[in-house]
Amino acid sequence: MQYMLLIYEPEDAYEGPAGEAKLVEVVAKYTALSEEMATNGVLRGGDGLQPSASATTVKTLVGGGHSLHDGPFAETREHLGGYFLLDVPDLDTALSYARRVPVAEGGMVEVRPVAQY
Repeated sequence: MQYMLLIYEPEDAYEGPAGEAKLVEVVAKYTALSEEMATNGVLRGGDGLQPSASATTVKTLVGGGHSLHDGPFAETREHLGGYFLLDVPDLDTALSYARRVPVAEGGMVEVRPVAQY
């Protein structure tokens, strides 16, 4: 079964000299986890995302029209910073990987099954 691990972190988690140093350490942890998931044959995709300021949201209006908005749909302190797509036997296995994602303090990993149509 496929699961998305959606990675949310405070957008300012890696700002400043201390944040930049921490980012180097975190990227190494992400790389190691990604390599392990690939070796285990469960990684189907994943990547980091640009900051939420680079997002454009397309909103569907009543009647079928569309409007464009700068930024993400939800205005929150946390932003969707990246994702992994895994193919694992069950939720427990997906959760075991999610617990190892090196999110910044205050961050979280949402684990959601991919819909099968």
